Amino acid sequence: MHHSQHIAIIGGGIGGLAAAIRIAHGGGRVTIFEKEARLGGKMRTETVAGRAIDVGPTVLTMRGVFDELFASCGESLEQYVSLSPSSHIATHAWSNDARLDLVTDVEQNADAIGAFAGAKDALGYREFARYAQRIYDTVKGPFLDSQKPTMFSMLRDANRIGLASFAAIDSHRSMWRALGSFFADPRLRQLFGRYATYSGSSPFDAPATLNLISHVEREGVHTVDGGMIRLADGLEVLARKLGVTIRTECAVDEILITSGRARGVRLSSGETIEADAIVANADANAIASGLFGAKATHALQATSPRSRSLSALTWAIVGKSSGLPLAHHNVCFSDDYPREFRDILDRHTVPSDPSVYVCAQDRSAPRGHNGTAERFFVIVNAPAVGDSNTLSSKEMDLCESAMLRCLQRSGLTLTIEEAKRTSPVDFARMFPGTGGALYGQISQGPFSALSRPSARTKVERLYLASGSGHPGAGVPMVAISGQLAANLLMQDLASTSTYPRTGTSGSISTP
Repeated sequence: MHHSQHIAIIGGGIGGLAAAIRIAHGGGRVTIFEKEARLGGKMRTETVAGRAIDVGPTVLTMRGVFDELFASCGESLEQYVSLSPSSHIATHAWSNDARLDLVTDVEQNADAIGAFAGAKDALGYREFARYAQRIYDTVKGPFLDSQKPTMFSMLRDANRIGLASFAAIDSHRSMWRALGSFFADPRLRQLFGRYATYSGSSPFDAPATLNLISHVEREGVHTVDGGMIRLADGLEVLARKLGVTIRTECAVDEILITSGRARGVRLSSGETIEADAIVANADANAIASGLFGAKATHALQATSPRSRSLSALTWAIVGKSSGLPLAHHNVCFSDDYPREFRDILDRHTVPSDPSVYVCAQDRSAPRGHNGTAERFFVIVNAPAVGDSNTLSSKEMDLCESAMLRCLQRSGLTLTIEEAKRTSPVDFARMFPGTGGALYGQISQGPFSALSRPSARTKVERLYLASGSGHPGAGVPMVAISGQLAANLLMQDLASTSTYPRTGTSGSISTP
C-alpha cells in the first residue's frame, strides 16, 4: 500500500484496532473514528465506589492470535500488555454441597468429575476432551482462518481431509444432544452446555460444533494485569506507534458512497473525510438498517430480531462475599436449564431462575483478596429486546432478586455496597443496531456459522470487522475478523493500484 492511501476505520473496538494495526504496518494511512471517549468497544470499564471494574469480556483465550498480531509488526505482546496464565478455568456450583472446579489439565478434571459424578462420567469427560479437540483441529483451517467459508468450500475441504474427519465437527446434532452421549449427569451437560452462551446461543439449539469452545478454554486462559481494558490500551499504543490517527468522541453518521464505492465518512459534526477504503468495526445490522446512511443499507443483509443472540443483565459491584470459595471465574446454575432458555428466547423475558456468572476480579489481581470489599462483575443472560424496551424495571428488579437467590442456593452470599446495573436497553444504546444483542446472530442449526457476513460487503471498498461477522463473537474471533478485513482491503487496493480499471464491461479485451 501507499501511504497516500487513506483508510477510515469506524469504531475503535478490538476488531477496528486489529485492522488498523495490520493496515498501518502495511503502509496505509489510517484514521480511527470512535464515538466513545475511550477505545475498546465492548471491552470497557465502569467506575463503582471509585474503582474500575471490567464490564465486558473477562477472560483471554487463544492468546496466540494477539502474539501473532504483534509479532507481524516486529513487536512483542508482552512489551505492551502484562498477562498472567491461569490453570484454573472456573468454579461451578449448583447447591451448597454440589461444586466442581475445572482446570486446564484433562486428568485433573477427570479425577474431579469422577469424585463429583462417578467413574463413568470421568471416562466420558476424557472422550469429550478428545472429541472437542478434534472439532477444533478440523475447523481451524477451513473455517477460522478462511476469508469466507461456504458450503462449497467446506465440502471441498471435506474431500481433502477426508469425510470421516470432517464429520467430526458434529454440526448435525445440538450441543445438548451431543453432551448427552458423554455425560449421564445432567449437571455436567449443563456445565459444558454453558459454552453455547459464549456465542450468545442456547445449548438446546446451537450446533454441537460449538463444543470446541471448551477445548479452546482448556488450551489456555489468561488474565490481563490491570483488567481486560489493558489489552485494548496495548493495541492502541501499538497503533499510535505505527502512525494511526485516533479520534475519540467522534461519531460517524454516514458512509459516503458514490457510484457504488465507499469514498469517505461524514461525522456527526458535519465534517466529511475522504477515504480510499473504509473498515466498519460495527454490528452488521447497524449498517444494514441505515444507521450509517441509506446508501450503505444494501452493503449487508439486515437480520430479523428473531435471529439475535443473547443480551444480558449485568451488575458491576463493590461489596463483600461469604460462603462459596470464589475463584476469578464462577458459575452458579439454575435448577431448570431448559426453562431458563425458554424464558429468554421464546417468552422474550428475563429468566425467572437464571444461571449466574460471577467474575471476582480481585481474586487474581496481584494484590489478591484481603477480606475487604472487592470488585465483582455479575452476568445473567437476557433477551435482546433493548430497542423495543419490553423489559420493565419491575422485571429487572425481579431478575436481580432471582440472581441473588441463585447465588444463595449455591452457597454464596453477596453483600452489595454499591452497584451499577446495565440492561439490554443500555446495550442497545451503546451498540446501535443490535437491540442489545452482544454476539451478533444466534447460532441455530448445522449451517448457522456459514450465514455470518464476511469481511467484504456488497459496497466496493467497504469492509466489515465485527463480532457479528465471520468468524464470530469473542475477543480473539473479533481480532481475527479485523485482520481478515485488513488483509482483504490491502489485497484489493494493491490489485486496483497495480492494474487500473478499464472500460471492459461484459467482455474481455486483448491488446
